[in-house]
Amino acid sequence: MNQNDDAKSAPVAAAPQQVEDARAPWGWVERAVWTESMLTRLTSGEPADRVWFTLVDKTYALANLHSAFEKVWRNGGSAGADQQTVEHLAQHAEEELSRLAEQLRGGTYAPQPVRRAWIPKLGSKEQRPLGIPAVRDRIVQGALRHVLEPIFETEFAEQSYGFRPGRGAKDALWRVDTLLQAGHVWVVDADLKSYFRHDSARAVARACPSAGGRRTGAGAGEKFLARRRVGRGQRLATH
Repeated sequence: MNQNDDAKSAPVAAAPQQVEDARAPWGWVERAVWTESMLTRLTSGEPADRVWFTLVDKTYALANLHSAFEKVWRNGGSAGADQQTVEHLAQHAEEELSRLAEQLRGGTYAPQPVRRAWIPKLGSKEQRPLGIPAVRDRIVQGALRHVLEPIFETEFAEQSYGFRPGRGAKDALWRVDTLLQAGHVWVVDADLKSYFRHDSARAVARACPSAGGRRTGAGAGEKFLARRRVGRGQRLATH
């Protein structure tokens, strides 16, 4: 299938109403981080270094960390390598979030190793590995996502549907159906293996140059990519 044919011959079909509602322009962004004027400038085509001087302060803002914690609380999940549960952290939420803010502000924050668990692999007798971050790290990941996700969104192609707000597998199927009806019958299936495992810093920079560096908080994201994993029978270093 020719890339130009895809762009010219197959307009995107109208999406289901519930999906359309979820795609209200920037309706999903964290308002503790992004204002309307910031979003307008982000999509105006200005160079990134002129749109904002720094966003890292918004990563460790308590309002952002509170919002990230609320989402972690709703999702629940198991404890990480440090054995702290969501419920335990919630009992001391103000103290824990203030400590995280101070560590992020001072550059001393360091994520815990990921706890390795094994879960059944659908349609197979094999098991697949699952990494379970510590609760405090899931909060920081959420806060970082609030800052970085709108920046990455401006870089994605319109026909990209994976792991994006307001989009999903059903939208991709809708697009495939549109292309089939337009006469496109070739399918190319490709996958990237271990893309972030060997050179995480370079991978982040290549994926979205405008989101790199200390000023956006992407530097903290690279710490997550560099973490080691702790499996069954392994001791967790405490230093």
